[in-house]
Amino acid sequence: MRSLERTKKIMLKRRDLLGLGLAALSARAPMPAFAQPKYPERPIRLVIPFPPGGVYDAVGRPWAERMKTTLGTMVVENQGGAGGSLGAATVARARPDGYTLLLGGIGPLVINPIAGSRTPYDPLKDLESISILVVTAFSVAVHPSLPVRTLQELLDYARKNPGKLSYGSAGVGSGNHLTGELLKSLTGVDIVHVPYRGSGPSLTDLISGQIPMIMANVTGQVIELHNAGKLRLLAVSSPERLIAAPDIPSAGEAGLPGLISRNFIGVLAPAQTPPEIVTHIAQASRTAMADRELQQIYIASGLEPSRDSTPEQARKFLEEEIVRWTPVIKGIGLKVD
Repeated sequence: MRSLERTKKIMLKRRDLLGLGLAALSARAPMPAFAQPKYPERPIRLVIPFPPGGVYDAVGRPWAERMKTTLGTMVVENQGGAGGSLGAATVARARPDGYTLLLGGIGPLVINPIAGSRTPYDPLKDLESISILVVTAFSVAVHPSLPVRTLQELLDYARKNPGKLSYGSAGVGSGNHLTGELLKSLTGVDIVHVPYRGSGPSLTDLISGQIPMIMANVTGQVIELHNAGKLRLLAVSSPERLIAAPDIPSAGEAGLPGLISRNFIGVLAPAQTPPEIVTHIAQASRTAMADRELQQIYIASGLEPSRDSTPEQARKFLEEEIVRWTPVIKGIGLKVD
C-alpha cells in the first residue's frame, strides 16, 4: 500500500516538472507570424532636403505618388537649408522604424560631409541606403561663337589661351563646380571658375554670350537649347551616352575617360532600420520604378531611371562617389562651413 502511494507521488512530481518545462519552452518560443506588427501602419514621411520646385521635387513627388500602391500614403516634406544637410540630419536623427525617409543626392551625401567640418552626420554610418532612383550627368556646354565643336578642340583652345577661358557653375561646392575642377585636374588646362547663384543664371549668361562655357546640368531644357543651336553640348560626364541625349558623346568617347561626374538621387533611412523594412521599401521602389510613365517623366527631364536598384548596390554607389570626390574636394581646399 505504501509502495503504491509512493509511486503516485513520483508520477505527480514528474507531471508537474513536465508542465513547467513546457511552459518555459512556450515562453521562449517566437510569436506566431500573425502577431508581428504590420509595416506600414501609418503614413511615411519623405524628407526632401531642398526647397520646393527643384529637381529633387521633380523626382520625389511622382515617385512617392506611385509608392502608394504598395506602401500607402507617403507625405512629402521639403526641409531646405545648408545645402541639404539640415534635412539629411533630420532623417539621420529620426527613429529607425521606416516611417522617416530621405531623398538624398551628391550635395548632402557626398560634398557636404567631405567639405564640411561640422556636418552633423556620416552618410555611411548614420544613414541606410535603400535605392538609387535616378542618375544624371553634367555636361560641357559652350556658346556657339566659341570656335570648338568637340571636347578635344576645347582643350586645345584652352591650352593655346591659358587663363583666358572661363566656365560658369551653379556655385562654389556645387556638382557643376566639382566637374569643372575635375576637368582641370585631369587635363592641366587653365580655365577660370566663375560661380553663380544657381544653374539658371549661369545658363542665361551662357546663352547671351556673357560667359563662353559652363558645366551644365543635363536637363530637358538644356537639351532643347542644344537642339535649337543656342548652346553647344560637347560631352556628358557619364560613363555612357544618355538616353535623353543619344547624339552627345560621353567624355570617355570624346577622349577623356576620367571625366565621370554624376548627380544621383536616392532613398535612405536612418541607420539601424530593421533589414526587413529596408528590403520591403526597396522592393516597393522597384515596383514603382517599373512604371513606364514614371520612366518617361524622368527621361524627358534628362534623368536616367535606375529600375532595379538594391540596398547593396545603392550603398556601393555612394561609397564609390565618396572615394571619387574626396581627393578633388581636398585638392582644391573646398570648405562649405
